Amino acid sequence: MSEQFADEDGKHERIRSVDDQVLFKVKVQRWRGAVWLDADLPRLVAAGRREDGSGDDFYAALEVDGRAARARYNAEHSDGLKTATYTAHLLPAREDHVRYRAEAGVRFVRRLRATLLDLAHATLRDGREHTREFDTFTLGLQVRADDGHETYLAVRITGSVPPNLTVLILRNVPGCEAEGWYPEYALPERDLLPAEQAWSNLMDPRAAAQVLDEER
Repeated sequence: MSEQFADEDGKHERIRSVDDQVLFKVKVQRWRGAVWLDADLPRLVAAGRREDGSGDDFYAALEVDGRAARARYNAEHSDGLKTATYTAHLLPAREDHVRYRAEAGVRFVRRLRATLLDLAHATLRDGREHTREFDTFTLGLQVRADDGHETYLAVRITGSVPPNLTVLILRNVPGCEAEGWYPEYALPERDLLPAEQAWSNLMDPRAAAQVLDEER
């Protein structure tokens, strides 16, 4: 479903039998759904099977339910609805928004941890800085591990990020003590650019070896 609504220029067919909300059709094989755009975020608010000519057809049932809900609403409220249908009860409630934000936070942390492992693995192999783009910032890692010396790791963050995000990034770098980070004013091979911040720490060589041993 998300792929069908990812293209901003894509054309989407509105469900015309519902007139109190703007709902769009989504089709996956014999399944049909009603999608509501919440600040450009597509949300599937109802779904069913396509049954041409049957009263059990999803879109036909959606219209019937919407008209029945409208009748119930008008019976309970003095200021009756002027629309033919009422589908507000299908839309996300406050708890749905809270749950979505919580799940989005979990997905971001998982992506961040996987990215930090990938970057650590790459820079441990060649000693160069490796970067990855996120929506609002760029994350870079560089390791220096000369023979007989401690393993030095630098994290570079480019872009405007809140302090709590910086803390989250640093706490998830593999093999580094959370309290061991120090701000830097330059990277190993260059000065910092505007909107960049850098932090350094020592990486546990055992953790470094484990990262290198893992298949990325």
